[in-house]
Amino acid sequence: MLTAPNQLKRELRLFLLTVFFLLIIGTVFVYSASSVFALEKCGSADFFLKKHLLGIVLGFGALMIARFMPLIVIKELSPLFFLLSLGLTALTLFESLSPQIHGSHRWLSLYGHTFQPSELLKMSFLLFTARFLSRRPTSALSIKALIPYVTLFSLGILILLKQPDFGMSVTFVLTLFIIFYLLQIHTRLLFVGAALAVPIGILLIYMKSYRWRRVVTFFNPWNDRQGAGFQLIQSLIAIGSGSWFGVGISHSKQKFFYLPMQHTDFIFAIIAEETGFLGSLLIIFLFVAFLYYGMRLATKMKDQFSAIFTLGFVVMTTLQATINIAVTTGLLPTKGIGLPFISYGNSSLICSMAMVGVVMNCVCSERKNRYS
Repeated sequence: MLTAPNQLKRELRLFLLTVFFLLIIGTVFVYSASSVFALEKCGSADFFLKKHLLGIVLGFGALMIARFMPLIVIKELSPLFFLLSLGLTALTLFESLSPQIHGSHRWLSLYGHTFQPSELLKMSFLLFTARFLSRRPTSALSIKALIPYVTLFSLGILILLKQPDFGMSVTFVLTLFIIFYLLQIHTRLLFVGAALAVPIGILLIYMKSYRWRRVVTFFNPWNDRQGAGFQLIQSLIAIGSGSWFGVGISHSKQKFFYLPMQHTDFIFAIIAEETGFLGSLLIIFLFVAFLYYGMRLATKMKDQFSAIFTLGFVVMTTLQATINIAVTTGLLPTKGIGLPFISYGNSSLICSMAMVGVVMNCVCSERKNRYS
């Protein structure tokens, strides 16, 4: 029978293996999905592939830094990191610094390069949450002690809503609810909070006509097939065209300017078209494996910071994947959320790989402490 440290090592390897396969699949389909668009708009079919590969290289660098930085330093610097990323995200509210892309100001532009600071905020939020909750027994957390944390968290949500990034805001809130529920922190108050969050969410949707239009379109996209329902219809056509085994990698028809955002938010539809139901099932299986092994790592860690961060990272990533796939298949209204490790988007890719590095750091520190 494997000892506890060796069990951690084995499960970390399996966890990393799922990430590796997701990255390989992402590389293949970023090229396949973007090649036609890149050739037409950028003059080179591998334009986005090259940028994606650069993102993987930079992400690996971020992973190594997060892996070998002393864990105590990561813990102590997490509040400062959270405040800095919160400030950077707030800078997107200044239109002179943030280009408008797809109707939102979510990116900062520096020297011709753009990045999405909310991805840094996602990482720092999980680190800050892990540090805050690990500094005292969760059973001893009072409502008064939570007020500063909830205030900063709410400020981050307000900034995201102002960009606007409703999808990321929902992901943050759901992740926090799940973390608090699994740690059994004021469970009764969580249900009260959920009861308040639902009508607030509905009100936020109703207040913005484009959000309300997405909900109406979700129920009947064919009512406006050339307008609001176009993207979802094209996505469903792509998925349906794939049948069981797909039309073959690189043989998608929907990527020929039928399906918008084919290499970012709707890349799953291209994967389904080219690899069919079986390929789609493989993607879902990999994210289930990611959740399973990540949760096993979290539950086996004795260090509270490590356990809570790993739990939060796994929950948030799986939530994003679930929302993305549900949107692509018409099970949820359209939201601007990419498929983790697969969709094109270097800000998300680099930060996700950095968080994998933190998980590796947590596991290695745990094993070291148990052997010593």
